[in-house]
Amino acid sequence: MPPVLWILLIIFLLIMAISAIGASRADYPHQPSLEGIDDPEAARAFDRISRLPQFKLLRRMVLSELKKCHPSGCLVDIGCGPGYLVVLIAKTLPGLQVIGVDISEEMTETAARNIAAQRLDAEVTFRVGDSQSLPFGNGEVDFIVSTFSLHHWSEPEQALQEIQRALKPGGQFLIFDLRRDARRLFYGLLKFAQMIVVPSALRRFNEPVRSALASYTPIEAEALLSGTSFQEWKIKPGFAWMYIWGRV
Repeated sequence: MPPVLWILLIIFLLIMAISAIGASRADYPHQPSLEGIDDPEAARAFDRISRLPQFKLLRRMVLSELKKCHPSGCLVDIGCGPGYLVVLIAKTLPGLQVIGVDISEEMTETAARNIAAQRLDAEVTFRVGDSQSLPFGNGEVDFIVSTFSLHHWSEPEQALQEIQRALKPGGQFLIFDLRRDARRLFYGLLKFAQMIVVPSALRRFNEPVRSALASYTPIEAEALLSGTSFQEWKIKPGFAWMYIWGRV
């Protein structure tokens, strides 16, 4: 980013921080979001912004939480997008059989190219698949991870049941997503990024603000899990995100 944009960003952060003092959490109604990116231009744009430092930091956060779960065997990334988390997992946790799944054929093709560039295509495979109808048999998977995908699922309850069906007894899942009740400061940052950094191919879908508005609050996520037959799960809220963990 050019220096002038960094200066503008710092000024904007200071203004937003001052205005957010004492502010209550944003109370926005839940809005639907796109479930897949089949537009080639939008897929390329998403691939580009996924390489930005802030996304790398978020992937490191997810990896840190994932390590605490000690995954083994077959790990599936639902909504893998361009595959950068898959790359990080395969490099950091060797020995796993890693499979990336995305509803968008455009994204799985992009992810496959990214994996081949890292020479990891022997360890990682990709499949086109819907979260509501995963391309796995009953009890076939040891671990399922999903990042920034939950808010795209049109039928989240069914997707969670699919996760349970695909997991082996004792299998775990870890979901990382935005939380809609983040402070107004976070929404201000998203809008600023959308104006300055986000490519036009994604801005026309009102991203990333649209994704934030489509995400769930921790209370809503708890209600989703309560409606499933998972016996063991917990939600770990963060500043503008949350982790959802569960075990079969």
